[in-house]
Amino acid sequence: MWCANCNKTSYSDVCEVCGGKTQQDTPIELYWCDNCRVPIIREVSDTSPMICPSCGKTIRYLAKDLRPVFPEERLLLEVVKGTPLAFINSSVWASGSRYYIDGKTANLSIETLKKIDVEKVVEILSQYKDKNDYSFFNENIKTFIDCNRERLDSIKNEATSFVVEQVKRFPNHKLVISFSGGKDSTVVADIVTRALSDPSIVHIFGDTTLEFPTTYEYISRFRKNNPMAIVKTAKNKEQDFYSVCDEIGPPARMMRWCCTMFKTGPITKVLNSMFKDSKILTFYGIRKHESASRSKYDRVANGANVKIQKQTVAAPIFYWTDLEVWLYMLAEDVDFNDAYRLGYDRVGCWCCPNNTIRSQLLAKVYMPDRAKKWREYLIDFAKRLGKPDPEVYVDDGFWKARQGGNGLAAAEDVKIRYTNCTAEDHAKIYKLNKPITDDFYYLFVPFGKVSKELGRKLLHEVMVLDIRTNVPIMSIQPFTQNGYDYAVKIRTMNVADHDALQRMASYQVRKYNACRQCLKCESVCPYGAISISLGTYKIDENVCKHCKKCVTPKYLDGGCLMDRFLKSKED
Repeated sequence: MWCANCNKTSYSDVCEVCGGKTQQDTPIELYWCDNCRVPIIREVSDTSPMICPSCGKTIRYLAKDLRPVFPEERLLLEVVKGTPLAFINSSVWASGSRYYIDGKTANLSIETLKKIDVEKVVEILSQYKDKNDYSFFNENIKTFIDCNRERLDSIKNEATSFVVEQVKRFPNHKLVISFSGGKDSTVVADIVTRALSDPSIVHIFGDTTLEFPTTYEYISRFRKNNPMAIVKTAKNKEQDFYSVCDEIGPPARMMRWCCTMFKTGPITKVLNSMFKDSKILTFYGIRKHESASRSKYDRVANGANVKIQKQTVAAPIFYWTDLEVWLYMLAEDVDFNDAYRLGYDRVGCWCCPNNTIRSQLLAKVYMPDRAKKWREYLIDFAKRLGKPDPEVYVDDGFWKARQGGNGLAAAEDVKIRYTNCTAEDHAKIYKLNKPITDDFYYLFVPFGKVSKELGRKLLHEVMVLDIRTNVPIMSIQPFTQNGYDYAVKIRTMNVADHDALQRMASYQVRKYNACRQCLKCESVCPYGAISISLGTYKIDENVCKHCKKCVTPKYLDGGCLMDRFLKSKED
């Protein structure tokens, strides 16, 4: 929250300095000036006359949010409409697939987008590409900036003060900028660097391997243009996206395993290698107006509210709209990802299940080979699942709503199968899908000291001792059980709640059976004790603090992320 009186960040409804009421957000609306031909950002609470701050003419309401339409996207719009270069001297803005041409609506319906002849569009685009022009666009943007200069100064000053206040609030934290190559993180990087007058801050780029070609080009330019910035790339070099899809299915809206495996997990590895167990303050580009889910985020967060437990995350542009992001970037002449010029309103994984029909069309136009490969893969996957009309399942987006592991062999691995031991109290015999190795015992380090010496050697028993009292609390023993090719008996002892300890032990059994090296566990551990590499899941007993976050549903639902992605309906 923000205290306008003190010009400082506050963390409650009442300012800690002056005692005044703090303001969390200032809702805005966008108006249109027909004379200047640009949108005007105006606070909802503003009671001043409805006039343009530049020319003094009357303005009218237009929309909640907008983005500029660059000449490349404008030409595509014109080609789709069958009128190439018709709007070359028009002020064109957009919100999703709704376009505003000189303040008048021009929609592109989903049905229209689906019926577009992509090959014909590409052919016409190539014919008119050299005739396309930035002259009017550049002048129009200058006018837009001039008309919204007061708003720009306001949000820029607030964000700058916020950054400075956070660094003061977390003085012992190492500083990091989460840098995706998208517009939001680009603006945050610029604001933080300027606010702290430090061009050498660490930027971490999470290379999902599914980035736009323009993203890699932009990252390369950023490194060249900011030679003092420390730009680290976090990349999962041990996993192949299509291979993982083969095993656990392609990501869907509610099952985006790719985010953890190819972004959060690799970033955690980089943070652990660079900063060990140091606390980290990460500035990132989350904005509440991006989506309903992000509107529930806190501007500053840590603990269970963040994906990587080592971090405190802070969002300087949390309350900004799309148009305010563009206002800053264009006014400050900040270089950005060229994907936005083509018409993408979001830049992330190019084949994300959250992408719109319009984004899918852009992929077909500008990345035809990748788009074709992905569609063919999805159709083949639909056939493997036995879908009666695979093409419809894919083209109408039903694959995006897929939930669970129905139809996948890997779904069996997340099912915890056990029998109660009849010979001993508080003992369960769990089914394993492979023989026990040392990797299995690593999983029990969070519970205490793992001791092979104290167990009965003839039974290959391993004991787990309470870390404070050295009293045995768990016995782990390879076992032979009818109906189980491989099994383990786990007995709990000397504890008040046997069921709770067995439940956490069962989570580790699930990990052993189902681990696909998604790297989520590394992110959950705030001490960097967990490492997953070359098929091995290891918990360093010398680093582990036995916080048990890796076996607590609050931090890791089901004890293993694969439970969420592979759990079938009958489970």
